[in-house]
Amino acid sequence: MPFEYLILLGGCFVAAFASGMAGFAFNLVAAGILFHWLPPQQTAPVLVVGSLMIQLATLGAIWPAVRWQVLRPYIIGGLLGTPVGVLLLARVDPGAVAAGVGLLLVGYSSWALIGIARARPAGSMQAGVSADATVGFASGILGGLGGFSGPLLAMWGDLKGVRKDEGRAIYQPFIVAMQMAAAVGLLAGGFFGQESARMLLVALPALALGGWLGVIAYRWIPAQGFRLVLLGLLLASGLSLLL
Repeated sequence: MPFEYLILLGGCFVAAFASGMAGFAFNLVAAGILFHWLPPQQTAPVLVVGSLMIQLATLGAIWPAVRWQVLRPYIIGGLLGTPVGVLLLARVDPGAVAAGVGLLLVGYSSWALIGIARARPAGSMQAGVSADATVGFASGILGGLGGFSGPLLAMWGDLKGVRKDEGRAIYQPFIVAMQMAAAVGLLAGGFFGQESARMLLVALPALALGGWLGVIAYRWIPAQGFRLVLLGLLLASGLSLLL
């Protein structure tokens, strides 16, 4: 097996485990590993379809907790923001956007982790539907710019102090909707070639095993432990965008 495929398997397994456990971060974790070794043009379709497959396969773990009235403004905002992000992609430097998002994630997760170490209470910010839709819109723009649709939403949920199941029931369906929109865009743009399809087939075992083990870990992690995992993934995602 070529060395590139071994990297692909390892990166997809780690990313699928993280996504199965936390409900987001597949693209960021996988990109932080794969983009050091593989060309983004080939891996982008693998990341989008792989993320979509993981999210759909593990959606049953949180389906009973999904509240569509709460989720609706995020989805509407995200679908409106995604084409804006795609349009901006040709006009702004994606590297600068990634660095800005990375700094935001590192700063917030570091502040929250220090708060846990000092026994500071978790966030309990009150916000209305308009604020949720705005965060969804911003997340959609970031998703259109570089596939960063999940972290900002996770940070917002932590600020609001949402519970473990409630938070994942927002992040995961939102990412499913955004990745479906991205997959349609990639297909229309002709990005799905033979090499991308071959790479996706190679990655399938790692996606399935990593996602399955991640869901098992999610079911065993207590609420405070889940928050630590969430903040740790936000920190790792931010660092991966900066390095």
